[in-house]
Amino acid sequence: MATHASKGNAASLGIFTLAMISVSAIIALRNLPTLAKNGTSIIIILSLAAFLFFIPVALVCAELAAGWPKEGGIYAWVKEAFGEQYGALAVWLEWIESVVLLPTVLSFIAANIAYILQPELSNNRYFMFGVMVTVLWCGSLLNFHSTKSSGFVSTIGIIAGSVIPGIAIILLGAYWFQSGQPIQVELSMQSLIPELNFSTLAYFTVIALGFAGIEVAAFYVQDAKDPQRTFPIATFISATIIIIIYMLGALSIAMVIPKDELNLSSGMMQAMQKFFNLLEVPWATPCFAFLTVVGGLALLNTWILGPSKGLLSSAENGNLPAFAKKTNRHHSPVAILLMQAIIGTMLVSMNLFIPTINQFYWIFQTQAAQLILLMYLMIFFSVIKLRYSQPNTPRRFRIPGGKLGIWLIAGTGALFSLCAFLVGFVPPKEYQFMDPLLYSGILVGGIILFSLPPFVWHTYKNKKQSHSPI
Repeated sequence: MATHASKGNAASLGIFTLAMISVSAIIALRNLPTLAKNGTSIIIILSLAAFLFFIPVALVCAELAAGWPKEGGIYAWVKEAFGEQYGALAVWLEWIESVVLLPTVLSFIAANIAYILQPELSNNRYFMFGVMVTVLWCGSLLNFHSTKSSGFVSTIGIIAGSVIPGIAIILLGAYWFQSGQPIQVELSMQSLIPELNFSTLAYFTVIALGFAGIEVAAFYVQDAKDPQRTFPIATFISATIIIIIYMLGALSIAMVIPKDELNLSSGMMQAMQKFFNLLEVPWATPCFAFLTVVGGLALLNTWILGPSKGLLSSAENGNLPAFAKKTNRHHSPVAILLMQAIIGTMLVSMNLFIPTINQFYWIFQTQAAQLILLMYLMIFFSVIKLRYSQPNTPRRFRIPGGKLGIWLIAGTGALFSLCAFLVGFVPPKEYQFMDPLLYSGILVGGIILFSLPPFVWHTYKNKKQSHSPI
């Protein structure tokens, strides 16, 4: 998400606070069913993704935010390293990824609303479509008003809809395990080892998406006490907390719902219904669903506004047509929000044509992950370039180890990003709902289509300037 430099008092944030900022920026319960599909091997998969991707991204973004704490975030960093056009592309990728991700966030919300009304509605594509479109436009219109009210919604929603339900699902999973109920996942040392084939490795693509957002915490490095020491420690703590929450939450779901029956958008509610039936309090299911809807709305609110503000910085520098700079009296980027809602509606309508909700959820999740991985590749390359081109720029935090350290950390993250991007073209066995070549072709076409606008506008602008009278 696009972010801005922290406004707090200098050198006021300690290790724990920094770690909690990272956790709150990343944790999303909608990821749990996708993780649960991997069974107990998710422990190894999450650990690898954390060390090869999450920690490198955190450290790289911390150095960039410490050296270039400018409005626009990612746009400013990549622009410093490679120029205006690439900075515009980076922030565009961040924004369009959030738009492509909207169908998954909206389907999560719609599925949980179904569990408040009638669980069977979560499999009714027309109900899902109607709710998704309604929520999308209501969320967009909310952000036409002040960001103060928008921020209030996000804060309340994260506590009520992510923290409380997250703790609940882990505790109920532990109760299910110790009470001797049937376990739907293999629990053995052998099951911890992931299958090494392209179909299984495709999960690394969407797991990388589950760690996206760490750049939010990076801006707080400006306000950290002794950031050279505290930020790396806080990063490892936050990585550990995130892995534990994701791991235990996913295993809680995997224990009670067979893999073949697990729904990616409503999988958490499938598990909670089982838990509450065991406790003989079935009335608690819609209450829990209400909390998760609140959390989903908070997440949606954050993703609707944050990337749009980042794209506005790019538009104000002439990297988009003039209409994209349109704001209202609340300084909300209304033109970008409208464009986002229109594209989101078109993408959500694909729910009416893709055979199942799981397939709908998976393909948009994968496409969004590939777009954000391209953005992170640009960030990794930027930090390396800036170490050489601007070595004397003051940075409150530097990745230790000199040039060797920067190549090791940024190189590891870049290699993981590239591999995760490529394996995303191979769907897991349960999502092979079309010819693999056609599936890959759709993803390639989507990447080209979604990445093209900044190049088209840049070419048009240069051509127009070359024909303008001197």
